[in-house]
Amino acid sequence: MHAAFFLLLGASLARYLIRHEGEGHAGRVVVLFAVFGLLYVAGRFVAPPPPSGTRPHARYLAWVGTVLTVWVVLLALAPSAAWCAMPLFFTGLHTLSTRTAVSLAAVLTLLVVASKLRFAQGEFDPNAVIAPPAVAAVGTAVLVHLKRQAARQRALIDDLVRTRRDLAATERRAGILAERQRLSTEIHDTLAQGLSSQQMLLQAAERVWHADPGAARGHMRDAAEIASRSLTEARRFVHDLAPADLAERTLAPALAALADRESGAGPTVVFHLDGAPGPLPERVEAALLRIAQGALANVREHAGATRAALTLTCLDDQISLDIADDGRGFAVTAADAPAATTGRPGRGHGLPAMRARARQLGGTLTVESEPGEGTVVSAAIPLTPALDTSGKGGTS
Repeated sequence: MHAAFFLLLGASLARYLIRHEGEGHAGRVVVLFAVFGLLYVAGRFVAPPPPSGTRPHARYLAWVGTVLTVWVVLLALAPSAAWCAMPLFFTGLHTLSTRTAVSLAAVLTLLVVASKLRFAQGEFDPNAVIAPPAVAAVGTAVLVHLKRQAARQRALIDDLVRTRRDLAATERRAGILAERQRLSTEIHDTLAQGLSSQQMLLQAAERVWHADPGAARGHMRDAAEIASRSLTEARRFVHDLAPADLAERTLAPALAALADRESGAGPTVVFHLDGAPGPLPERVEAALLRIAQGALANVREHAGATRAALTLTCLDDQISLDIADDGRGFAVTAADAPAATTGRPGRGHGLPAMRARARQLGGTLTVESEPGEGTVVSAAIPLTPALDTSGKGGTS
């Protein structure tokens, strides 16, 4: 539009000089053309247009008014200046409100028509009356359409910015909740279990402290060993590492070692391996080991069992882990709320945590139990799953 303005301004000045050379006021008109062009250029620096969608400031309005006034005077002296109306309209008036811009367009069009009729020579030319309103109507329609499109675009951009801001806040909250869930699950499966075992061993040592000092010292050594393992686990999950039992061994030996340790502090635990496990992803091994730890912690604390069995079954398309005990059992319908079955408020994090671990890997966790018949907890993980990193996929 700037280039079109100066091109039409030069053409209007040339046309005026060709047709009106030698007239008495020609010099003043040339000066007025120069002032008109300089005012247009000065406005780009002294009164820059306001940002799109904002109200024009006083300096910009003063510049628009000055340029239009000079143009009206110039139009009265040189009708060829009418060609500058269209680029001037787009560059100077597009920032005004639609009603103001349309009204000014109508006034400018009338001035152009009046100038054409005033300087018409010979017979009446219909184009002098029809062409300017037609061009002005097209230009005004285009301008109004562009302004409406710009307003809709600004609204869409504002909505997008708000949506992105809300999404970022939601993702941040989700990340915080996921990290809290991770820490709570890790603490339950490591530190809480270790502390529970230590408590049982220390209580047993206190009961036999005088009657059997050797057994009491054995319980104390076991408690110290559990404390050492718990400290190692705490350091590892703080750094988001795999369980300590998997640092130098695979899943099957880690489950066997877990069974041996649990046999010393509670019911007898045996480990069975069915099939030959191939290389497994670290996440699968860590999840199954944590599920085994959580299930054995529930057996030790709530089941009153004398025996428990860990069974790892390796198939072509999935790997499953069963934890069975001969304890008191409970109603399966209450499996989602074990605190209600144990009568111990504030507990019941184990089964939801185990289900979450299996679900994150696209697997399932089921619980089979009857009062007085023991309990079987089964976790099945597909070996080629579409892993659900959000923790919301899968079913249990």
